[in-house]
Amino acid sequence: MSHKDTGEGTAYEARIKKILLRRGAISEEGLALAQAEAADAGIRLEKFLADKQRVPPAEMALALAEYLQMPPMVLTHFMPDRHVQELISPEVMVRRKIIPVARINRTLTVAVADPFDLMAIDELATQTGLRIVAVVAPEQDIQAVLDRLKAQSTEGLDLEELMKDDSEVQVVEGDDEDQSLDEMLESAEGAPVIRMVNMILVEALRTGASDIHIEPMEKKVRLRYRIDGALVEKPGPPKGLQNAVLSRVKIMSDLNIAERRIPQDGRFNIKALGKEVDLRVSILPTVFGEKVVMRTLDKSSLAPSLSALGLDPKAEEAMQYGIRQPHGIILVTGPTGSGKTTTLYSCLQELNKQDVNIITCEDPVEYQLGGINQVQVHAKVGLTFASALRSILRQDPDIVLVGEIRDGETAQIALRAALTGHLVLSTLHTNDAPGAVTRLIDMGVEPFMLGSSLILSQAQRLYRKLCNACKRPTEIDPEVLRTNHIDPKEFEGVTVYKAVGCPRCNQGYKGRGAIMEVFLINDEIRQGILRGMNTSELRELGRKHGMITLKQAGLSRVKEGVTTLEAALEVTGGE
Repeated sequence: MSHKDTGEGTAYEARIKKILLRRGAISEEGLALAQAEAADAGIRLEKFLADKQRVPPAEMALALAEYLQMPPMVLTHFMPDRHVQELISPEVMVRRKIIPVARINRTLTVAVADPFDLMAIDELATQTGLRIVAVVAPEQDIQAVLDRLKAQSTEGLDLEELMKDDSEVQVVEGDDEDQSLDEMLESAEGAPVIRMVNMILVEALRTGASDIHIEPMEKKVRLRYRIDGALVEKPGPPKGLQNAVLSRVKIMSDLNIAERRIPQDGRFNIKALGKEVDLRVSILPTVFGEKVVMRTLDKSSLAPSLSALGLDPKAEEAMQYGIRQPHGIILVTGPTGSGKTTTLYSCLQELNKQDVNIITCEDPVEYQLGGINQVQVHAKVGLTFASALRSILRQDPDIVLVGEIRDGETAQIALRAALTGHLVLSTLHTNDAPGAVTRLIDMGVEPFMLGSSLILSQAQRLYRKLCNACKRPTEIDPEVLRTNHIDPKEFEGVTVYKAVGCPRCNQGYKGRGAIMEVFLINDEIRQGILRGMNTSELRELGRKHGMITLKQAGLSRVKEGVTTLEAALEVTGGE
């Protein structure tokens, strides 16, 4: 129903006309003609006047602001702050003609082209969880800001537009092994391809992705980012540019662009968004082309110390005790991608003093740290963990980091180093902290050597943190508690939250944190190791001495409102 159909509409139009005439924005004759045309078209008067340019857009915005008693705003040369931009999705901005202006505490000020669009204000309030205050701005000003935002985000190349129209690119069916090296180089060095690859990299940094996957499918190229542990699909490059994009990545990584039959590994460095980031590249031949995975290694995101990791007090206290010991071995365990390297590097940064010689032996060296001697393992030329470790022990080290204990020989040398006055840090693939003991004994380590040298073993997982902007209280499903053997009393009187999702986060989650299970060795546990206790017996002994299990640590984070029960259980399971 339009305003003209109601008494309120008549009063509204009379008031708008009076304001426009008083401001000299239009003549009485012009206004009468416009009103008749607007009525015939079934359009609100002020919208008709603005659309047909009968009244200058700025004047119409000022008249509406006066009528609605809303502040007007001029957006010439205005660009919203990046953090404020993230509160509203680009799709909503374009569809509703809305620009976020500023946020103060729980209030978000937005500029609107149509101040009568109350549904837009309600939609924003629901999406952001904030109180929305609207100001009126001319529609052409808002469109100009939207155009500037689009140009800034794509850096001159719209990937989605490229995907819609790839008519100029001809996909060659069948085997294209005969493509010449010159052709590959020429296509890889083309400006659109360079911009496309740059855009893919910048988007990864902007979203905080840990990995970029470029995957050739039969009829398309899939682009996915691993954000907070979950793969998120984004529009990928056209199928016809698959080889050009791949060749560009190979050139950047200093790899052989003509070799497409065997896997290749490389790395390169980029500077973007005020960061300097290393990217580790892995290329794997698949039936539809070579799949690329790029791991982003952002040194600025490394925690400068253990306390900066945000651990629970008990785990942090145990780890701090461990790294302060003059000699012995500390084992960090967990599956791939559980943050083991980050924890070890945080320990090293805390121990990195002028009077200490720290040497690492890694495969590969992920982050290059100042003041630390880092050795890259190279099995092809005989530089294995074991051989590198033997040489390192002749380099007068105080602290040694062994990237991973993979075999009995490396385990024996690492434990011998721990017994002879060195502090050794290493990683191991086990499900829980007590399991590290039985894993090493399975590798052939003597229990007396392990009991004498082990300071602590630690297991960790990364859980997804709830987005504070959109999380909402919820009730726990009793069936979930029963299935996972959790006592309902655990959550009595506790507010538990669920993930909702908003423009600031990834399906209700933003960022990740570590939970730890620290198995600190004392005399009783040492005796248990010497007697050959199995993992479950050692776990019970650890609990008796105050060890907090991964599951308990995860449930604590749920009670604190930091994560959801589902997110905690997906990383700790039934442990």
